[in-house]
Amino acid sequence: MGIMSELFPSTDMKWHANATKRFASPFVGVPHDRIDVDPIVLAHVATLFGYTIKDFYTKPELAMRLVAYANEFYDLLPVTHWFYSNVWIDSLGAKLEPTETLPYIVMEPRPIQTPEDIDKLHVPDVNEVSKSMCAQLFFRAYDYVTQNIPHMFVPIAFAFCLFGMAAELVGPEKFIIWTRRQPKLCHKLLEKVTETSANGAIAIANKYGFAMLVMGSVLATSSVLSPKGIKEFSFDYHMKYIRKAFKGGAGPQLWYHLCGDHSRDWPIWKDIIVSPFTVLHIGYYEDKPFPGDLMKKEFGDKLTIMVSVDTKIMVEPNFNRVYEQAKNQLLAARDSPRGCILGTACETPVPTNPGNIFALVKAARDFGTYGTW
Repeated sequence: MGIMSELFPSTDMKWHANATKRFASPFVGVPHDRIDVDPIVLAHVATLFGYTIKDFYTKPELAMRLVAYANEFYDLLPVTHWFYSNVWIDSLGAKLEPTETLPYIVMEPRPIQTPEDIDKLHVPDVNEVSKSMCAQLFFRAYDYVTQNIPHMFVPIAFAFCLFGMAAELVGPEKFIIWTRRQPKLCHKLLEKVTETSANGAIAIANKYGFAMLVMGSVLATSSVLSPKGIKEFSFDYHMKYIRKAFKGGAGPQLWYHLCGDHSRDWPIWKDIIVSPFTVLHIGYYEDKPFPGDLMKKEFGDKLTIMVSVDTKIMVEPNFNRVYEQAKNQLLAARDSPRGCILGTACETPVPTNPGNIFALVKAARDFGTYGTW
């Protein structure tokens, strides 16, 4: 890779020790410092530090180092991460390519052209998934971290999102139509995507000892499907994914990310599988950030909630707007019984103004004390 350690200053281990206690506090029930801030930084940090978006997605070792450095720079999490959305589906025949401005996207023609193609689709076992491009990219990223910044290491298996990944194999518009006209085809494909993704999680757990499961309902939102459709085509398959991954040794940490509008389907997610380390993040209620008080009321007794500011405003040079929105969400949710995290409704946009991330952190310092300190 050629990433030389002298390019990056050593981690301030006093900062890291404090950030680690802060990160753990919701899950061990011991408040520390302030509420954590996780704006889901990805390719933003590449452009922030002089690299390109394509660098970020094609050089996972570099990406991990950049996120780790940004987390310390912004005073965010004590761990690093790297991912893209179309994970594991290269094992199901998808040809993935990065562009200058986007992560790995599915190239035409899509693997599923006819219903018969679903029957022909081979589900790779754990060994086969381990040899896929996706697995090899994650292995490169995680091997780099374990060898160079092991204090920032956490192995994560991603499944963003099972419905969306199945749709990418067919074409999103066609797959959404299938949910209404040929639901059996959707279920047949979703079963194979779910099993493949679980095998990917098990492959990571086999190599690194465990794998946090990060998943979500991203294409399957209230803007696309009815609540019944989200239960049938998204929720149920995520629960199957977790059970199979757990059985294979992945987990037990769970992080749910419900991207987009979930104003009509959020009650479904009250029945999710919960482990002692579980975070639920819901992006929007219609076109506004999902209310922190509703998150606390409906989910706070069973898991750690993550409340958000509107991702769209992160690119504007209006730092007080971000600060005030974060303040309102924190005041509504900071005393949630099992802890609260502050973030953005989805990934930090590439052109995010750094002043807005500093505004999130300032709001957490000023108002993120769980309401009881």
